[in-house]
Amino acid sequence: MKNSLLLFSILLLTACQPASSIIPAETASPTVTTTATSELQPSATPELPTPTQGLTPTPASTSIPERVSPMDGMPQVKIPAGSLHMGAFDVNAEADEKPGHEVTMDSFWMDKLEVTNGMYAICIQAGTCSKEHSIFSQRRPDYFINPEYRDYPVVNISWEQAKIYCEWAGRRLPSEAEWERAARGDDLRTYPWGYEPPSETYANFDSLVHDTSRVGSYSAGTSPFGILDMAGNVWEWVEDVFDGDYYPTAGTINPIGPTQIPGKYNRVIRGGSYQDTFLDIRVSNRGSLPGPNLLAPVSDPTRYGKSSVKIGFRCAAGN
Repeated sequence: MKNSLLLFSILLLTACQPASSIIPAETASPTVTTTATSELQPSATPELPTPTQGLTPTPASTSIPERVSPMDGMPQVKIPAGSLHMGAFDVNAEADEKPGHEVTMDSFWMDKLEVTNGMYAICIQAGTCSKEHSIFSQRRPDYFINPEYRDYPVVNISWEQAKIYCEWAGRRLPSEAEWERAARGDDLRTYPWGYEPPSETYANFDSLVHDTSRVGSYSAGTSPFGILDMAGNVWEWVEDVFDGDYYPTAGTINPIGPTQIPGKYNRVIRGGSYQDTFLDIRVSNRGSLPGPNLLAPVSDPTRYGKSSVKIGFRCAAGN
């Protein structure tokens, strides 16, 4: 009850502010602080870190259309129709990434950033999203309610909560194929930025930061279409049910994953997190976590699926 009252009061201060338009900036390790609840005040949109001098980001086409969602202020990028080399084509391929296969994709819209604490707070304020989730992150006990972390990715969100948010925002969770298309583009690159091994320049991974970074903080790690944070920071939910043996029989035109079955099953997560190594942040790597357990009683927390301090999400939309 105490946390709920605290969360409600802070949301009234912070959620009503329009979500910031975030400009990509270079790597900056966030300062971990704990603000006393009595000192929390509504704050202006925080300034993003200054880009590192001399750093040349991976170029993205300037002709790709963008738009901003009126619901949460999320910038979105139009991913053009084309072909995707889906799955692993390198020596680090795991069994569930094989075989690599060609997929034909229609165009779609993809969130440029991971959904933030501030954006999710707007959905709670609107009465649609649930506030029944933990407010902490790996090292920040007041992560969700502290305005300092308003532009950081929301975590501790289950697959179902992510789906509800995307629908409220007029979007949806991306398919696994859409996620990989937005991260990889048209070639066989290993990471969103290309083939070069990851470092602190490109992504928040391998416990270099020990917690989440502000969204858009690694412009050198931008995907070919200008999508940010698709490697590291937080894993991202996608729509698909996970099946480690799916690829040999996967569809080749706008695949939507295995057929859903009643009961308990895992949902796919993509991109790796701030804790994961270079192997886990490859664009073809697949992870999973339990989604909703439809056979569990309403009173059973597992009915709504798992969540984690390492998992967030972004949304997509059709044409």
